[in-house]
Amino acid sequence: MTTMNFSIPDDLRNAFNREFAGQNKSAVIARLMQQAIAEADQQRRRQAAFEQLTAARAERPALTEAAARASREVGRP
Repeated sequence: MTTMNFSIPDDLRNAFNREFAGQNKSAVIARLMQQAIAEADQQRRRQAAFEQLTAARAERPALTEAAARASREVGRP
């Protein structure tokens, strides 16, 4: 296990200490760090999926306005 030092505003430290009084603050910080890492990983995966879908859009054939209208009207009374 290692030790990390961070500089944070006093009001944030005080609010954290009030909120998590009586708890293992190192464990709370470790859990928050794990959540932040998981969120960053999820955001990277979302961005990669978005880029892949966006890139594939250029390869798909485009529908003309007339063809789109015709497909919407097929089967309508």
